Amino acid sequence: MLKRITIGLVLLSGVCFGAGRRPGAVFLMIWPGSRPTALGGAFTAIADDASAAYYNPGGLGFQRNIILSMMHVNWLPNLWPGMYYEYLAVAAPFKNVGTFAFNGIYLTTGETVVQNESGTVIGTYTTFDLSMGLAYGREIVPSFSVGGGLKFIYSFLVPEWVLGRLPGLGMSEGGQGLTWAVDAGVLYKPFERLHVGTTLQNLGPPISFSATSEPDPLPLMLRMGASYKPLSLLSKDTTKEQFEIVGLRLTGDITKVLIGMFAVDPPEVDSMSFGQELGYEIGESWRSLGMEVSVYREILTLRVGYFFDKSGARGGFVLEENISTEHVGLFPLLFGSQEGKLTKVGITFGAGVKYAGFQLDVGVDELIYDFPTANRKFSLTYTF
Repeated sequence: MLKRITIGLVLLSGVCFGAGRRPGAVFLMIWPGSRPTALGGAFTAIADDASAAYYNPGGLGFQRNIILSMMHVNWLPNLWPGMYYEYLAVAAPFKNVGTFAFNGIYLTTGETVVQNESGTVIGTYTTFDLSMGLAYGREIVPSFSVGGGLKFIYSFLVPEWVLGRLPGLGMSEGGQGLTWAVDAGVLYKPFERLHVGTTLQNLGPPISFSATSEPDPLPLMLRMGASYKPLSLLSKDTTKEQFEIVGLRLTGDITKVLIGMFAVDPPEVDSMSFGQELGYEIGESWRSLGMEVSVYREILTLRVGYFFDKSGARGGFVLEENISTEHVGLFPLLFGSQEGKLTKVGITFGAGVKYAGFQLDVGVDELIYDFPTANRKFSLTYTF
């Protein structure tokens, strides 16, 4: 059980909650997909593949092909070697109806060894979290699409036979939680190269692991993003369909975890007005930036991203002074009175290759964490 609690605290490190309001089902906050990961999680205004079911179901309405995508990652293996995360998504458009998508997430922390009070091994079990959902998106007008999704969430914390053998845990029944949630999103393309989008994720009842335990709220999140393509060099061959020779895309997201808003209690909160408290909450949001460069029909794409989570002390610019470290954003670094030696920058990166409908992507975000680890996601996508 100690292992599970430790892992949960690390996954929660990206969020700061007041009044003890911590979410359950925190695995829903992990970025699925290698491409979005390489872009620092900034995918809300792109959402042009099957992972739109997660990032922005509004993007499904613009899709015209069946897309199947799978992802695997050994999740933070230096933290615990047995953890891994799987993601599966498929999107299928139907003429004059819209696009339907299925997506599933599976996270396991590996095998847990159960010992009694004397230290004798009495068995093992495997903890896991699972989410399965359906999403739908429809193009309302040529530049505007809306979408939504429904998902069921199951978390297997501990089997009942363990509770019966270890009364010291303080639980006689339970150990598994089941709930549901909905997502909603819109994607707007005011210009051919400029897209903006927003998504509300994980709106649903809390999850509880026993009849006597206090239920945990789901990680309700609001995502807002924009993407812009300043360069798209097309072929000059007019006898055939034009294709892109070189493309450059810039993208950015702001993500706010809504659980615990205005419950965080910094020392100066008593002297804050509502506007100042709102500014404080906005300052606690996650910031993501990404850039991708593709060449010749996107046969090769290179990506780099930046991520900053102030309250969770992830990413950003890490300054070290004496034995203390501080995570700061770009503007405070450039225009503030920050002191200390720059030791690390929270960048993400990756690449993709595409051929004959297949696309293989890798995304790396291990540098956003302060502890040494590897976190390399591999995705395989096929467009029919």
